[in-house]
Amino acid sequence: MDNDRRKFLQNSAKLTGLTFASPVILPSNSKASTIAIGSYQRDLGMKLCLAYFWGIEKHKTALSRQMDVRGAVSPIHANLAGLPGEKDNSRNVIKAIKNVWAKESLELRVVEGPPYLGLKTKLALSGRDEEIDNFITLMKNLSLEGIDTICYNWMPVISWARTFLDKPGRGGALVSGFNSAAMLQKDPITEYGDLTPETMWENLEYFLKAVGPEAERYGIKLALHPDDPPVDNIQGIPRIITSVEAFKKVLGLYPSENNGITFCQGSFASMGSADDQVNIPEAIRYFGKRKAIHFVHFRDVRGDKNNFEETFHDEGKTDMFAAMQAYHEIGFTGPIRPDHVPTMAGDSNDKPGYSTIGTLFAIGYIRGLMEGVGKTKA
Repeated sequence: MDNDRRKFLQNSAKLTGLTFASPVILPSNSKASTIAIGSYQRDLGMKLCLAYFWGIEKHKTALSRQMDVRGAVSPIHANLAGLPGEKDNSRNVIKAIKNVWAKESLELRVVEGPPYLGLKTKLALSGRDEEIDNFITLMKNLSLEGIDTICYNWMPVISWARTFLDKPGRGGALVSGFNSAAMLQKDPITEYGDLTPETMWENLEYFLKAVGPEAERYGIKLALHPDDPPVDNIQGIPRIITSVEAFKKVLGLYPSENNGITFCQGSFASMGSADDQVNIPEAIRYFGKRKAIHFVHFRDVRGDKNNFEETFHDEGKTDMFAAMQAYHEIGFTGPIRPDHVPTMAGDSNDKPGYSTIGTLFAIGYIRGLMEGVGKTKA
């Protein structure tokens, strides 16, 4: 570098009060993350969260704090609380788990995959009423600790199902997906007898009518997740929460603002056939006007219920900007999290769908959409 150019750079640095040897350090009490620009509200008022199905992951919680994503979505169990032997629904366990997250500077906002909602309730087996009583106790004690949302599903025996977990996607990222033809090769499950869709609906209605009044009493939002994949049957086990019409029926079984939905966009987007797709923004507006959306899984897919794969947020079938606009229009300010992200280069695929790097991409994309929607409206 010649002397004149060196002197110019040095003088410029002096004028700005900086040196090239040192980075700019903001004060530790910087309020940058809470500053509003114009009438835009950060994250549109929604509560960004990450899922923690494997307990406290120190690297992930550190990244959450750095991204200012302060919500945690987690199961409830005594081992996570450090209280083995105690009942999962006890207030001691719930308080301890809440404190575990608080020590990470995170807030437990949603219980996803609650205890005491298993085969006995979903298949009307012996012990159903006792299990439901335990679920009601769980709601009561969650309410006492200020936790108001439970994400549950109605998929007994076989829950989340995929036929592949490591298909190369964009740039070699690994994605999961489902092919119904491959699933048909699996043997049927017969140990629970001849299950029918009618029986599954009867069991769900029994549950909702038992717990609905108590959810209202304790201020708990019951957020039913769609069946994933949304096919009618897997290995002989009926699946009934597979369409927009099914969710309309669910809301009618126990009409209440406490009886609502986990709006999992990927599941809704994969409903129907290639010629009969769900209009995601339209569905958001329909259920949002009825105050039925309590929790959002913001993700996308390519394909339909019989053959689909997960995608990055910016390459799926859904107009994600229009979806975010719809959430904003209905006034949704509840918990929202990314889900089923691709596993990216340098990351492990030991937890398919929950790649750390893929999650970072997802949060950046989601927050960008939020700001774009908010400032467009402003």
